[in-house]
Amino acid sequence: MDISSTAMIVQSLSRAIVEHRLQPGAKLAEQKLADHFGVSRTLVRQAFFQLSQNRLVRMEPSRGAFVAAPSVEEAKQVFAVRRMLEIELTKQFTQTATPAKIKALRAHLAKEHEALHDQDAASRTELLGDFHVRMAELTGNDVLAEILGDLISRCSLIALMYQTARDAKCSSEEHDRLVEAIELKNETEAVRLMTEHLDNVEKSLTFNKRQPSADISEALR
Repeated sequence: MDISSTAMIVQSLSRAIVEHRLQPGAKLAEQKLADHFGVSRTLVRQAFFQLSQNRLVRMEPSRGAFVAAPSVEEAKQVFAVRRMLEIELTKQFTQTATPAKIKALRAHLAKEHEALHDQDAASRTELLGDFHVRMAELTGNDVLAEILGDLISRCSLIALMYQTARDAKCSSEEHDRLVEAIELKNETEAVRLMTEHLDNVEKSLTFNKRQPSADISEALR
């Protein structure tokens, strides 16, 4: 398996999707991409599989691969469920926070800051979402962590496609303030900050960006 070629295809398609050069719902033709990159269709299929794991691409039996198309309504529903779960998570985490747990969250925040500094959209989005899953893991609730992980994956795709770099920076700063409140055992403030944070992330998603292309060659040019 040519890992470098597969990674190159994944990186190129990810960037085209994130930068809105490919239209949500657009069909990704295996042969056209193989010709474009000068590789076999097998490598293209491997790239599709990796992209589907990140929810950037949707695989349909007998139909092929398509750029994912998250909707405004889906985003609203996902955030509604997250609020239900994460308010209680914040209360529990604040009540049981230890220096070791705070240290683990701060280590995660350092990675967020690095990704923001490097202007790495994919990494920053993944890390911003994983912060919430990390909180659940540190409480020892594996079931909650798994459920949140799935919700975060949906949110990460939506954020990756519709959140600006400025809003991502604000999101990370809100994580910083949340950890400070948790460290002080200020449950009321921590809950307020988490609620405000989720509200701000949802409001920051700009679904009215320019209409991208449905043509693969043009989008990858």
